[in-house]
Amino acid sequence: MAVPWGLVDPAALERIVVVSPHLDDAALGTAHLLARFPGSTVLTLYAGAPPAYPDPPTDWDAAGGFRPGDDILALRREEDRRGLAVLGAEPVWLDLVDYQYLEDEDRTPAAEVAALLVVALEPLSPTAVVLPMGIANPDHDTTHRAGLLARDTLAAVGPGPVWLCYEDAGYVHVPGLLAWRISGLFRRGLWPTPAVVPLDPDPARKRAALDCYASQLPPSVGTTASTSASRPTSPSSTGASTPHPLGGRGSWRSTGRSLEQIDRALEVNLRAPIVLARELAKELTDNQVDKR
Repeated sequence: MAVPWGLVDPAALERIVVVSPHLDDAALGTAHLLARFPGSTVLTLYAGAPPAYPDPPTDWDAAGGFRPGDDILALRREEDRRGLAVLGAEPVWLDLVDYQYLEDEDRTPAAEVAALLVVALEPLSPTAVVLPMGIANPDHDTTHRAGLLARDTLAAVGPGPVWLCYEDAGYVHVPGLLAWRISGLFRRGLWPTPAVVPLDPDPARKRAALDCYASQLPPSVGTTASTSASRPTSPSSTGASTPHPLGGRGSWRSTGRSLEQIDRALEVNLRAPIVLARELAKELTDNQVDKR
């Protein structure tokens, strides 16, 4: 049976894999989706520790309360485990290293990330893969481009999962960047189309999940977790760094907005995810030709 335009076949939502650049992005951008479909998997790419952490810590890590000697990624993983448990999702972590810890020439190219992603997806047998739009942050951009390459690889060997995209929380409001990404998808021969996915938004549950990422909240609102009470000293909280969207190493998301303002902004995420459809592009193009 044909699926109406804009809808996602319910069968495609049986085994969802959300691809997350860092250890909070899936919760920030797809919490309602994960809560609606328990048992989904979150595959985080940049969840590996660097050979050595900077001393002193990066600005973002310091704002989250970390100090020299902290095993930041171990704490971040435990925080991710707790946050995803609130949403009923299972974590899978790859060992790529966040770009804040690397020189530009040491970052893993998108083609190599794509190969790792194909291998990681194979045992999960997803019916749907949900990528970030991949705007602003270099790791987000690489995740998106690697996802498209993985999509091509899997499509070459037979019918694969449905591919969707979600908005990158914290970056989607940067003027022009989402339009820039969508125009790139058009040039690639894809037709990014708003998709109707059944959701039951539960802001309280989403906030409970986000609260598990305790070290992410202070830098997100432009404050610093400097007291001993708020400092992440156990696996119950973690820290992460989000670089400037245009490639600098400042903390872009230090906006000074209140938690309530950020909550309201985040609640719009994934109300209308994007489905990537070559077939739809061809169908609409053919229709335009017929009308002429």
